[in-house]
Amino acid sequence: MEPWIAATVAAAVFQAIRFALQKRLTAPVPGGACLSATGATWARFLWSAPLLGLALALWLAATGTALPALSARFWAFALAGGVAQILATVCVVAMFRFRAFAVGLTFKKSEVLQTAALGWLILGDAVSGPALVALVVGFGGLAILSAPPAGAAPGEAARATALGLASGAFFAGAGVGYRGAVLEIDGPVALQATVALAIVTAAQTVLMAAWFLWRDRAQARAVLAAWRPGLAVGLTSLAGSLGWFAAFAQANAAYVFALGQVELLFGLILGRVWFGERPSARELGGMALLVASLVALVAVV
Repeated sequence: MEPWIAATVAAAVFQAIRFALQKRLTAPVPGGACLSATGATWARFLWSAPLLGLALALWLAATGTALPALSARFWAFALAGGVAQILATVCVVAMFRFRAFAVGLTFKKSEVLQTAALGWLILGDAVSGPALVALVVGFGGLAILSAPPAGAAPGEAARATALGLASGAFFAGAGVGYRGAVLEIDGPVALQATVALAIVTAAQTVLMAAWFLWRDRAQARAVLAAWRPGLAVGLTSLAGSLGWFAAFAQANAAYVFALGQVELLFGLILGRVWFGERPSARELGGMALLVASLVALVAVV
């Protein structure tokens, strides 16, 4: 198995768990912290940034490695990716209020085709013909899932679709930004991924803290009060992000996100076990198309 494939699968596992934990953070039920979508987003950065910064500092000190030089292009890619990821995560967490957990993750996967286009425009990352066919098949599964679920309130599906597509666009920007950032760092993959992630996560934490101080101090206090579940979100976010950054350092961002669709299987399991959700036959059919595209992609890349 190629290293980028292993890194992507690991990242998908931790990301599915992290989204499930974030859903609990926003749930107005026993065990839920009742945070806003923005608060649950900040929790993932707030509790992972210090741990990652400390780990990087200890690693550099223990190995005698100097922090690599960071160009202006690195900062542009990293900060653009960081802001896009904040907006994408807010959209995803907000979307969970309208759609079942596993289906919500599926809508987010519109990022795959959007990343392919954006990566080609900005980084020149080309997608082969067979791989593009696999991506289009996956988008077909997404289209099947766009129909409203049984019992959905009027307008609910439209809002969920808008949030899902918006999150995909922002995640596409984040993926391309992060790939551009890690490619600007000289060194082994582990160093590229860790340095880029540490800087991005610290910047995201500070940016969102400033926003809360300006607009919503009550929500900031609620996030700090929910530190126990927030720490779990931070740890899974840290593990998943390291996997994504390591994969971005080695492969086209569109291929990474496409393979990351394996997250849907984990989301389906978590939705059933944690939230008692039972997908419909149509939803399972749409997911099956996405999984078929995933298998085809791995075969042709």
